[in-house]
Order: sequence, then C-alpha cells, then structure tokens
Amino acid sequence: MSENTATTITETQRSSSGVDKRRRITLLDALRGLALVAMAIYHFVWDLEFFGYVAAGTAGTGGWRLFARLIASSFLFLAGYSLVLGQRPHFRPGAFARRFVKIAGAAMLISIATWFAIPESFIFFGILHSIAAASLVGLLFLPLPATVAFLAAAAAFAAPLYLRSAIFDTPLLWWVGLSETVPRSNDYVPLLPWLAPFLVGLGTAKLLHPLLMSRGVSARSQESRSSLWIKPLAFGGRHSLAVYLVHQPLLIGLVYLFAQIAPAAAPDSAQAYRANCVAACNRGDPAAPCEAFCGCTLDRLKEQSLFEDLNMGKIDVNTDERIARIASQCTMDVQSGD
Repeated sequence: MSENTATTITETQRSSSGVDKRRRITLLDALRGLALVAMAIYHFVWDLEFFGYVAAGTAGTGGWRLFARLIASSFLFLAGYSLVLGQRPHFRPGAFARRFVKIAGAAMLISIATWFAIPESFIFFGILHSIAAASLVGLLFLPLPATVAFLAAAAAFAAPLYLRSAIFDTPLLWWVGLSETVPRSNDYVPLLPWLAPFLVGLGTAKLLHPLLMSRGVSARSQESRSSLWIKPLAFGGRHSLAVYLVHQPLLIGLVYLFAQIAPAAAPDSAQAYRANCVAACNRGDPAAPCEAFCGCTLDRLKEQSLFEDLNMGKIDVNTDERIARIASQCTMDVQSGD
C-alpha cells in the first residue's frame, strides 16, 4: 500500500551533473500488484457471501480465513521492505511524511465511509491503519541491525499469546491487539501481532537488499527483462493505494447489480445460523470447538421453540436470559464432552 518513494532505490551517479536518480524496482511493484489481485479475489468472495451467493461464514473460516491472513501479511511485509528502500541511504523526513499522510488519510477515509455504511462492524483499524502505525514504529528500527528487527518481530507475534488482558478491552485500546474480547470489524488488523510481518520485511530489506545491489541488480536491468505478465502487476503495484480504495466499491457494486437481475436463493435458516455462529465463535476464539457449540445451541433453540423467533429478530440475543442460559449450558456440555 506504499507510495512511490517507498519502492525506489538511490543510485549515485558520478557523472558530470552529479544528480541522484531514484528508480522503482519492478519486481517489488509486481509483488505488490500480485497481493492486490489476491485481495480482490478474497473481497469478491466476501461480496458473494454478503449477497447470499455462497454460504454464510465462507470468507471468515477455513482456507479463506488463512488466505486473508496471508494477504495482510504480504502487504505488511512489502511495506516494511519498502520503508527501508525509501529511506536509503539516509532518513528523508519529507518523503516519509508525505507517504504517511497519504496512508493515514486513506485509512481515515475508510473508517468514515464504513461507519456510515456498516456502523455495527465499521473498519476502525484495518490494513491501512496498521501499515501507518507500523511505519511509525519502523522508524525506530531503521538505524538498528536487521537482527534486532527480527527479534522484535518474534516478540510482536508472540505478544497476543501471553499478554492479553481485560485492560485492553476498552475501545480506545482495541488497536493494540491485546484485548481479551475480539471487537467486531470487517477488517481488524491490530498492531499486535501484525507488526511482526512488517518488521520481518524491514529486517529482510536491511539484510538482503545491499547484497542484491552489490551483485549488480538494478532497476533498469529488471525492467528490461520484465515479461508481459509482470508489467500489468507492476502498474497496479505502483498505484496500489488508489487500487485499494477503488476496487471494493467497484466489486460490490457489480455484485449488487447482478443481484438485482438474478437474486441469490434464500438460504436454509438453520444452515445460515450455524455458519454465522461458527464464524462469530472463531473470531472470538479460534481454538474453541465452535462446530460442537453451535450445533448444541441450534438443537436447544429448536427444542425450546425459540429458533423461529430468533431468526425473525423477535429475540434480543444480548439481553434475553433464555439465550444466555442456552449458551452457558452448551459451553459446559462441549467442555465436558457430552
């Protein structure tokens, strides 16, 4: 999601003009473009789920959930790598400030737009927010050895496993990523553990890029050898922020138009409940036996003639004691293995 200065290298030309030239690295742009394609595929599946063309919970569970995490990790890795390249050989505060303002401004725009569109799960700290925050943290590691960045990445990855606390459950601290209750959002990428891939990218650039440059890898030679399939990806990578902001409104608009012509068949209410329950359960605790818990609650809701009323919105799951009692009973049943 980085801007132009983040994917350039400095080549000091000992020519008569003595002018420094900065060229983009085609391969890095192409990798970012490939990540954009993967992101668009995932968001298209999310849109299909939203309009009922695929089963509820598809995009948030199983392989699709892993796919989404790999996409986020790739963007953060490339952002960390690009931060090093954009600030070589010395820190350039003006270039960094321009890049940061663009990313942070786009993140704020997404928060505002999703607040009006989907207030119950708006994006308050998504991938762009995470890249902006990680970039500020990354400044601390620019002058340090790559090993320090790798060690900090390991610590950031492990932090949510050991440092979760109810102290971080307040909305003002959700961005940290250490809350015991996972907040509801359509794109939640908190600083921890997602600082880890950013620092890995930063450390990799510090360790690997000087070696590549010493072996004569130049932007010009890469561009001359780039194939036809790399060029469109590189073009998208050069304009990644604009592509990110435009692609999802375009995709969801296309699916919406198709839905007006050929609406999706109404899903089975029991299957929809189970899928949504499993997706919500996995978001709260990926290690929980969600399938068993959701099957139990579905059975008990039907036994007590509550399912139809719940499905029609006549029961408030947050305040109805009968729902809380069923959830408690099923939790005990699952834990005891009954």
